[in-house]
Amino acid sequence: MSGSSAAIGRMHADEHVEVTAVEIPESQGITAYAMAGPPGLAAMAACLGAFGDPPDVVVSGINTGLNTGHSVLHSGTVGAALTAQNFGRCGIAVSIEPTDPWHWDTACEYTVSVLAWLRERASARTVINVNVPGRPSSHVEGVRWAKLDQFGSVRAAVVDTGPEELQFEFRATDVELDPASDTALVAKGYVTLTALNGVTEADVEHEEPGVAPEQVARELRSTPREPAVDIAASQ
Repeated sequence: MSGSSAAIGRMHADEHVEVTAVEIPESQGITAYAMAGPPGLAAMAACLGAFGDPPDVVVSGINTGLNTGHSVLHSGTVGAALTAQNFGRCGIAVSIEPTDPWHWDTACEYTVSVLAWLRERASARTVINVNVPGRPSSHVEGVRWAKLDQFGSVRAAVVDTGPEELQFEFRATDVELDPASDTALVAKGYVTLTALNGVTEADVEHEEPGVAPEQVARELRSTPREPAVDIAASQ
């Protein structure tokens, strides 16, 4: 999601993005497009009517690898679904556990079921993060609502390999998992569903009791600030 947001934030007026019409096998003539941009930008374009009427639901994925835990903040797949929410639409982000072979049919089967539920019963702006275990559907233990794991299935470490290079390594966590978390339940063979909210406002509380955020804002406006640093001059 952070990558999608950064790319969108860099766009200027009259920005051009390459879009190509593509054919999806066995799609029964559905018009589809490939877009040279991150998932969040594609979802935003669709919600703004670039490809016709805005969608009722944005389905993002299937992502090759799980998106569990609070690390979903960094997921482009989840970011596209949350972009739909930001435009008042519903969204589904689907990710699957890596296996050899991949079990795409399992992920597709459960995605269709979640989509049907979302259209029939969910309220507006609902986003569901779906994680599917890498196994045939006949071996799936069931479907569970799950809360976000504290870390997710992997943690990223940054290794300094030189003055101009950073290396990102992904390692399995050694943290004891909450049995009700998405990471733990997928590991046991369950498809997990987690409802997500994107950008929301938060009230900022002052240290002193009874001081409203409005007063904090007044204090900040009246606080002397250091002169802005000219980055170009400092270099």
